[in-house]
Amino acid sequence: MPTFAEPWEARAFAIARALQDQGLFTPAEWSDALGAEIRRAQAAGDPDTGETYYRHWLCALETLVAEKNLASTQALASCRTAWACAAERTPHGLPIELRPDDFHD
Repeated sequence: MPTFAEPWEARAFAIARALQDQGLFTPAEWSDALGAEIRRAQAAGDPDTGETYYRHWLCALETLVAEKNLASTQALASCRTAWACAAERTPHGLPIELRPDDFHD
């Protein structure tokens, strides 16, 4: 079984590690954030089958990025919206490419 089911999972992992390696948050802060996100998801009904692990990883990463003022929650939301727009227009199996018009303020 591959470590990452999707390329975005590997990217989220790499971003979290790079930010941690740069000292922008500690391993303990990362562990606390990821643990809190997993507990939140389980309390909301996540079946904890492992299929959503990197979604929790991404949510924990976004939480830390916002808490550390590395990006605003508005900037993060804008990126999520842009990504969704780009994904919607992209045929299945092709790489998703962001364009400037995907970003709406």
